[in-house]
Amino acid sequence: MNLEDAKLKYIHTWGSLATSWGINKTMAQVHALLLSSTKPLSADEIMDILKISRGNVNMNVRALIDWGIVRKEIIVGERKEFFVADKDIWELFKQVTKERKRREIEPVLKVLEELKEGVEESSEEAAQFKKLMKDLSSVTNTVNNILDKAIKADEHWLLSNLTKIVKK
Repeated sequence: MNLEDAKLKYIHTWGSLATSWGINKTMAQVHALLLSSTKPLSADEIMDILKISRGNVNMNVRALIDWGIVRKEIIVGERKEFFVADKDIWELFKQVTKERKRREIEPVLKVLEELKEGVEESSEEAAQFKKLMKDLSSVTNTVNNILDKAIKADEHWLLSNLTKIVKK
């Protein structure tokens, strides 16, 4: 398989896998393309390679910039905007973890806290509901703390601790 075929296979596979994680397929493909590119790419180049519209490119690049995993790069003498992905996979993992935590875990924690404290009834059913909210909050807080440690950790610390957990 030549390099271009391998890159395209990676891009399309990454896009398909991303949907399993709740990520837009095209957004994942744009990111995979930028990640595998050795040079910054313009919107026109992304359109041509992935066979998608300008609007689709712009929307997905903007989302990737919002996630903090793609940035604009200026090329002197060019009027077009160019985009590049950070190639450090460990930093990518930490940034995606930080964003998912902010977008998904923290809002859930806020709602669970409201629900845990907000029910004023004193029935048995209300007590069971409050316990459920407390238990969900406990588990979600544990996950949140683990994610905090992963974000702050270096690669070797996290891998050695995951290895210890798996061996148990």
